[in-house]
Amino acid sequence: MSEKDPESSCVDHPGVVWLVAGAYFMEFLDATVITTALPEMARSFGAQTVEMSTGMSAYMLAMAVFIPLSGWISERFGPRRVFGGAVFVFTLASALCSLSTGLWLFTGARILQGIGGAMMVPVGRVAVLRGTPKEGLIRAIAMLTWPALTAPVLGPPLGGFITEQWGWQWIFWINVPLGLIGFILALRWIGVSQGEARPFDLPGFLLSGVGCSALMLACDLASHTPFVLRDVAVLAVVGLVATVWAVRHLKRAQHPLVDLRALSIQTFAVAMWGGSVFRMAINSAPFLLPLLFQLVFGFSPSMSGMLLLALFAGNLCMKPGTTWVMQRWGFRRVLIVNGWLVALGFVGCALLVPGTSKALIMAVLFFSGLCRSMQFTCLNTLSFCDIAKDRMNGASTLSSIFFQMGIALGVALGAAALQASTLLNTGSVTLELFNFQVAFLAMALFSALAILDFVRLPDDAGAHVSGAKSGR
Repeated sequence: MSEKDPESSCVDHPGVVWLVAGAYFMEFLDATVITTALPEMARSFGAQTVEMSTGMSAYMLAMAVFIPLSGWISERFGPRRVFGGAVFVFTLASALCSLSTGLWLFTGARILQGIGGAMMVPVGRVAVLRGTPKEGLIRAIAMLTWPALTAPVLGPPLGGFITEQWGWQWIFWINVPLGLIGFILALRWIGVSQGEARPFDLPGFLLSGVGCSALMLACDLASHTPFVLRDVAVLAVVGLVATVWAVRHLKRAQHPLVDLRALSIQTFAVAMWGGSVFRMAINSAPFLLPLLFQLVFGFSPSMSGMLLLALFAGNLCMKPGTTWVMQRWGFRRVLIVNGWLVALGFVGCALLVPGTSKALIMAVLFFSGLCRSMQFTCLNTLSFCDIAKDRMNGASTLSSIFFQMGIALGVALGAAALQASTLLNTGSVTLELFNFQVAFLAMALFSALAILDFVRLPDDAGAHVSGAKSGR
């Protein structure tokens, strides 16, 4: 880029971080809010409830295909135009979802929504990070982290409430005024930046698209009970082969679609690999807990949703203390100690029984919310603490790919743990308390495995961002 390129100061309004966080929340909420509305939507479309998973899978696959493209588009047209355009596309698709009269129209609208969402997350993050000084990175990342933590928890109960009170269409209509406001603010608050005419890497786009979409679809199929092992295995093999091929191509290409150089930076690599293992375990909780509460404890869907709000409360209560904790003890120590606390939270979930009081259940979930909020913010801040401005696009795109795969693999991991537990309890064909206890203990072990990667960090990792001193 030329010396006059203002890209490094593309954020010229302090409200941009709130704008991007709001867009994230709208996107992440939209991915989960329809789960409790699917039966009503199926009746409206004259379809079977199980067929409605097509719309959810279409959204997920569109995200998987177009996230790798987001970095190139952002460099080509600038974060202001791309982020604003992504918000507009997402908003338009939301209106089309509301107006859909059949499953295939709805699926098409969800694909368009997924394309808009694929651009919002990585490009919005670049718009924030490129204009944020290192000393303000923890606060900015904390703001961008809360939507990913709270939206999956709030989505199902909110979707059920809206569907019962006003109809499923309002799940999507609510996005329209919010999206239009976001579009206008994006054009006003994000500074204009000169694009960079980098050649488009078509082989990289095709290989990464096939690899990511096949792996995401395999994870989606594996999360269904029961699933066809052959179909999951075929998709997984195709996805792995295409992904390995894509990585080989991206390392050798002169102008790769996704810049992999950020993975050579230790703090970023640890946040991606060890952080992905942690995210997989954490993202199994919103899948396992509602099933436990409804199938074993006999709670209603609305009661299950209300109990999960304790996770949300823990997330919020931890936010004011994240900066102080990281400044006091540093990234490495926080990730290791808090990693064990996250595992302890899963053990606490495994100890819950039908006779446990709701107050104690909420206390366990509140504790888990505190710990996972701390770990998410710490990992997300560590990801970008050593990334140079000229590598921010590639790093943000990579981070979004790892993040989406972590969500999909987390649900699949939770489903696989439940299925594996049935092999130990062959006397029953239905899910019982024992099955969930095994699954939660498996997630505790899995989250603890991530600590092995965090131990590799030096004591002063990211100290120039956190302000922590080594040897404390």
